[in-house]
Amino acid sequence: MIVVDSNVVAYYWVNGPLTEIAQRVQTKDSEWHVPILWRSEMRSILTGYLRDGSLSAGQITRLMTSAEESFVGREHIVSSDKVFQIAGETRLSAYNCEFVALASTLGVPLVTADKAVLKAFPDRALTMQQFVER
Repeated sequence: MIVVDSNVVAYYWVNGPLTEIAQRVQTKDSEWHVPILWRSEMRSILTGYLRDGSLSAGQITRLMTSAEESFVGREHIVSSDKVFQIAGETRLSAYNCEFVALASTLGVPLVTADKAVLKAFPDRALTMQQFVER
């Protein structure tokens, strides 16, 4: 079981240069957990692809539906107190703190591409490559 951030989710679902490594993460551990926030962040990412013409409305709808179905039973409401505690101890956004808080609560690694999170939580956060090589 691992927590993955929204970028890892997007890398997995939207074909691009980091899709292969995201798929390797999923092969190594397919039990991905996320805070509910991932939905809004993924919608924002997919909206960017819609606006730049990379993906059609139908494609983003299918991608989002598939991603949502993959997380049934593995989406979590994160404690506000825990998010604020982490935010108070770091310079991270509340959004990033939700992923850190969930990983901490579940006692599992956070797989992320966010450099600030990786720097602030070297004992909890791993890059996709680090996770695959463990």
